[in-house]
Amino acid sequence: MTRILAAAALLASLAACNTVEGIGRDLSAGGAAISDISQDVRHRSHPVHPQQTYSYY
Repeated sequence: MTRILAAAALLASLAACNTVEGIGRDLSAGGAAISDISQDVRHRSHPVHPQQTYSYY
């Protein structure tokens, strides 16, 4: 019985490592996508939302 519990604990810990690794890769890919988009916006020749002048009178 002890060996079964030890094997189950080992399998659970290995599964958790794979899950954390997968989440880390997903977060890294999301960060890279945000970085790419921000670089594209920075290098545009015109602003995304041009400033408008408002007259209050």
